[in-house]
Amino acid sequence: MLIAGNHRFVVRTAGHVMGPEVLGSIEYGVSVLGCPLVVVLGHDSCGAVAAARAAVTDSATAEGYVRDVIERVTPSILASRAAGHTKDADFIADHVRSSVDLLLDRSRALSEAVAVGRTAVVGLTYRLTDGAVQPVTVRGLDTETDAAA
Repeated sequence: MLIAGNHRFVVRTAGHVMGPEVLGSIEYGVSVLGCPLVVVLGHDSCGAVAAARAAVTDSATAEGYVRDVIERVTPSILASRAAGHTKDADFIADHVRSSVDLLLDRSRALSEAVAVGRTAVVGLTYRLTDGAVQPVTVRGLDTETDAAA
């Protein structure tokens, strides 16, 4: 989600998968609309993370473009497992963190907006049952932080 003044510009994809159309949409929000905040919002019960985790642990496969989503989420799952994580919340937080890093790595327009202080990127996790939000990572603003998951 990108926020500009009182308006929200929302780009939603399964598993925060970023193709050219998503990156272009985010760059439009930041460069043209002047959105000062980009939010990468993960949530519990994330089907993309669960499917990628099943692909890694159980060799589960999917067909069509669902498989593409799973393949793009899998590196986050592998990194999280390598870090010793075993809980769904950790996998989701690690994927949000990875998505923020990838977004800034792939979008020069966004990374430049963050570097000059015009935009910030925040990674959050959201608990569906009660609406609780947990910060995961912040890039931009006054400081860059990486919250412990």
